[in-house]
Amino acid sequence: QVQLVESGGGLVQAGGSLRLSCEASGLIFSRYDMAWFRQAPGKEREFVARIDWSGRTTYYARSVQGRFTISRDNAKNTLYLQMNSLGPEDTAVYFCAANRAPYALGYSKTDYGSWGQGTQVTVSS
Repeated sequence: QVQLVESGGGLVQAGGSLRLSCEASGLIFSRYDMAWFRQAPGKEREFVARIDWSGRTTYYARSVQGRFTISRDNAKNTLYLQMNSLGPEDTAVYFCAANRAPYALGYSKTDYGSWGQGTQVTVSS
């Protein structure tokens, strides 16, 4: 059974930084495309960033491009999201997700079949 456990969320002032982590188990992590999504109150869950199984290819939502960096350490089965220049619009619960299939790239929420419980990020103005 796949388990994804996020950590690193918290309260930060606008302009600040946070680093989220997602520890994975129950899958051969190095074979899976991974992603971060977020969900603000009253809004749908939206894509933030994804990284392929090797870590060589990344893709970002336009709203976070240039501010957020997704990375992974396959030796530690861990996914990361470095978030800089945070603003109140980044306030949300952040979820990590694993693709449904190994060696497959994800293009939408439905491509990801395993999800963490989420970690709250709150940015004060």
